[in-house]
Amino acid sequence: MVKKDVLHNKTITIVLFLFMTLSSFLVASGANLIAELANSMNALFTKSKAPHFVQMHSGEMNQADLDAFAANNRLVKAHQTVEMVHIDGVNIDLGNRSAIDQYSLMDHYFVKQNDSFDLLLNLKNEVIRVSQGEIAVPIYYRQKENIQMGDKVTISTTQFDMELTVADFVRDVQMNPSIIHSKRFVINEADLNVLKKNIGNVEYLIEFQLADLNKLNEFRNEYLSANLPKKGPAIDYHLFKTLNAITDGIMAAIIIFVSLLINIIAILCIRFAILSAIEEEYRQIGVLKAIGMRHRDIKKIYFLKYIVLAALASLSGYVASLFLNRLFTSNVMLYIGSAPKSILVNMIPVISVFSLFLMIVLFCTVTFRRLHNISAVEALRSGNTGDIQPNKTLLAPHRSRFVNINLLLGLRDILTRFKMYRLLLLVFVLCSFIMIVPINFLHTIQTPDFIQYMGVERSDIRIDIQQSDDMDQQFNKVVMHIERDEDIQKFAPFVTSQYKLINRDGLEENIHVETGDFSVFPLEYVKGRAPKREDEIALSYLNAKELEKNVGDPIVIVANGQERELTVRGIYQDVTNGGRTAKALLPENKEGVLWYKVILDVKPHVNTREKMDAYADLFYPAKVTDLKGYVTQTFGNTIEQLRTFTVIAIVIALLVSMLITSLFLKMLLAKDHLQIAIMKSIGFSLYDIRSQYVTRTLLVLVMGIIVGTICANTIGERMVGALMSLMGASDIQFVIDPMKAYILCPSILIIVVSITTILSAAPIRKNTDAFFLGSER
Repeated sequence: MVKKDVLHNKTITIVLFLFMTLSSFLVASGANLIAELANSMNALFTKSKAPHFVQMHSGEMNQADLDAFAANNRLVKAHQTVEMVHIDGVNIDLGNRSAIDQYSLMDHYFVKQNDSFDLLLNLKNEVIRVSQGEIAVPIYYRQKENIQMGDKVTISTTQFDMELTVADFVRDVQMNPSIIHSKRFVINEADLNVLKKNIGNVEYLIEFQLADLNKLNEFRNEYLSANLPKKGPAIDYHLFKTLNAITDGIMAAIIIFVSLLINIIAILCIRFAILSAIEEEYRQIGVLKAIGMRHRDIKKIYFLKYIVLAALASLSGYVASLFLNRLFTSNVMLYIGSAPKSILVNMIPVISVFSLFLMIVLFCTVTFRRLHNISAVEALRSGNTGDIQPNKTLLAPHRSRFVNINLLLGLRDILTRFKMYRLLLLVFVLCSFIMIVPINFLHTIQTPDFIQYMGVERSDIRIDIQQSDDMDQQFNKVVMHIERDEDIQKFAPFVTSQYKLINRDGLEENIHVETGDFSVFPLEYVKGRAPKREDEIALSYLNAKELEKNVGDPIVIVANGQERELTVRGIYQDVTNGGRTAKALLPENKEGVLWYKVILDVKPHVNTREKMDAYADLFYPAKVTDLKGYVTQTFGNTIEQLRTFTVIAIVIALLVSMLITSLFLKMLLAKDHLQIAIMKSIGFSLYDIRSQYVTRTLLVLVMGIIVGTICANTIGERMVGALMSLMGASDIQFVIDPMKAYILCPSILIIVVSITTILSAAPIRKNTDAFFLGSER
């Protein structure tokens, strides 16, 4: 009987099987991505012997003081000082393909391989060894510029020239992600010595490994309290892990979320199929009950089909994920690498798929309880469930003289049997949601407006001045020139310095505070406002969360050796510098200056690109960028992944809408075979009858699109905000492209559903002919 049922409903069975396979595939792939990311990242951190605490420093330093501190500190297991030669991008030519963009935000550091820890690895996660004349290029440039083995990298000025051959690519546990604006190139020690003498500035990474990672906060406070080099940001092991995982972690979360939506739709799809089967074979079920077959046996006949189907689909989805996992894990494999998997890691996707199978079985069990309500007498007498009796007075056709009769009958059927149509409505809502949310998020992250979530004020041009011996002089030069530039409409200089913060335990810890006039280019705040007085401060979202501070709370900052109690007046979003920054009107801390920036707007008649070109030459080596370039360089990798996933989500939503529409109409035609035959007998043409079913489907679809769009712009926006809060942006507001979100996507969905409805309504003639033949007999 099961075999006969499958053969009788080949199309629906195949489509249902494919859909459940897709659900299990996405569940397995999402779970695998999370497991692969965690496993590979642990392996990368282990093989590279990642440092636990790193203090960046620019300027003079005394190595003997560092050695003495490390020797006398019980927490230190190992320490080293890494020399880095900083070379501006305009002096680096990546062979025949391209030179590094003069507007690049990246800091380019040339280093030799480390000896004990913080090892720089190649694509096989092996320690990189390069000979003289060779170079290992960061993976970021392999992906962005399509650099290949054997390409030439030239480092040159007007008086110096060095050509190196690309021999490998660098996996850097500290500087891998594009969100980090620093990249390390590995060269031979002899070549590094030549560079130090001829080009670039030397900066340092002061690195420590601890005997007990749990003592990291204690060690950080001890280092920062000591009189040691600290002219630069301090970064720790936990932040390295967060930054390495954040891009792929967000994608994994999105995939899992879409998987859950697909699973909900899969369950609804199965419900459609079950109800359709019960409706189509209602009379046969009545016959089985009448001849004495037990309810449990009848249930087994139908239940067995879906158990087998779900088991085969789950297995197929899991097997498919084994071959297609690289589609989702390619970025992890490139930036982090693969690692041997334990049994537990391999079992995570299996457990996820098995959970999906159990969910389907449970839902089938609940749905088949409907068989209890079938009366043998009623089934043999009426031949259908007769769940809903139409309201004869609602939108009665004889009362309408102006509305098309087919449209009126379609609308009347939806209103009288809305309980049945609500499942189709829910599916269309979810399909619209799945299509629109990724499109809106992708468009938002690509627009200059996204800069507000990075703790950066919106402006035409941004000038960054990084650590160097003459950083103060460069900053003064930039400010003085801009003050006299008649093309500038308004500008604001800012300085970011390192201050001490007294935490809730009474201990000092570092905090990066930006000072300047925050009224010229106002930033949008999640809570409160910008600081206006010297006793006020604004905190980034993650800083406020970690310090457990809210608007109105006090905070103690040490400035120029004196403790100052400030009041938190605002909380803003920031995904840069680990999402932990602050803004205040504190006196400048000359010894703790980290970087300067100047933001400006040009007058309406001025060409922004030409002004950027002029400033890039005039203020070299300062970094000159516009906001779009700043966002693209910081989130370029995330944008590419999100673009790919958006296409996949749209295809899935369209396939789901096709499947559900065909299943629903199959069930509806089985239920309405008597009414269809009557309408045909009283003069309705096949075109009229099919038009009614197309009308019903499209009316439900339009309602689904409207509700789905509203949900995407409210619930979807909050869900994206919850994901981005991990980076420091908790209040994402979509920047919507109306053409794509409100016209293109709905139009595609309407066309697909219309075609599916027309094709699914084709059996109406066969069904009505069969009814009349049966009546004649």
